[in-house]
Amino acid sequence: MKYQESLLKAIRLKVSASVSLIDEIASILEISYDASHRRISQKSKFSIDEAIKLANHFNISLDNLFSKKEKVIVEKTIEIETLKDMLQYFKSSAEQVEILTKNPETILYYSAKDIPLFYFMDGTILSKFKAFVWLNLLNSNQKKVPFENFIIEESFTEFMQKLKKAYENTFVNEIWNDTTINSSLQQILYFYEAGLLDLKSANALCKDLKRIINLIQEKCNKPNTNFAIYYNELILLNNNMLIETNEKLTMFVPYTLLGYFITDNDDSCKNVHQFFKQQISNSKPLGQSGIKEQNLFFNRANRKIDYYIEKINSQVDLFF
Repeated sequence: MKYQESLLKAIRLKVSASVSLIDEIASILEISYDASHRRISQKSKFSIDEAIKLANHFNISLDNLFSKKEKVIVEKTIEIETLKDMLQYFKSSAEQVEILTKNPETILYYSAKDIPLFYFMDGTILSKFKAFVWLNLLNSNQKKVPFENFIIEESFTEFMQKLKKAYENTFVNEIWNDTTINSSLQQILYFYEAGLLDLKSANALCKDLKRIINLIQEKCNKPNTNFAIYYNELILLNNNMLIETNEKLTMFVPYTLLGYFITDNDDSCKNVHQFFKQQISNSKPLGQSGIKEQNLFFNRANRKIDYYIEKINSQVDLFF
């Protein structure tokens, strides 16, 4: 009965003290109250199917319970190969983030190797360009059409706005460094040089990127805001995201361009939570820094964008 006892102990940690464990298990396994009571009192055993059903329902790793090897159960976002897949990805992401951030006391942490995708949810030219980039990089068989001929469904806007709203209504801690904007700039240059992006669009994208940088600087200086950005010079960032609620921690770990593993494994999330706090303690809080420190950071970002604008426009002469 040792294994059954371990499983029941793990389930009790997941169930509120105000909820009847007998009723809960009876409901999940679709068995009678008496049958549930016999299993909980260990007078009868869970079948293999029942144990798996309970483990899936409560997100419990049977490997962790019954072996010495530490393993973590994760969900993963869907694989993206088409615009339809991408629409489903944003729909699922919006629903999941909405649920996790509905409590006003929720805190979100973001290690910004790249500009967080929430900034590309405004329906601007950069929003369309990011969808164009993601689809081209995630599907090698994607037909190479110019950006100007690329069309995304209007329904994208609905889910993008949901993601943006959830992000803006949550207390957010972002950690940036001087390379956070690099990939967006390099993507603009790459598709311009590949002939899939015209000069007018390339300049408009750089201008929109400047808008985002200026927006973030404005957010830094707003009083009583639910936003904090930290400048970290010490470590490479990784696009990890952690959502902290009153009930639990949930971690999002990237494994492809848009793909994330998602877990609320207690030990793993606590370790990442502590690591985020360490990163923040070793970073400069730009919202609390003087104007000099702020300007140094944001001016470097704007100068980098200006450099790419000059580089793109200087190539015009080479084509004639």
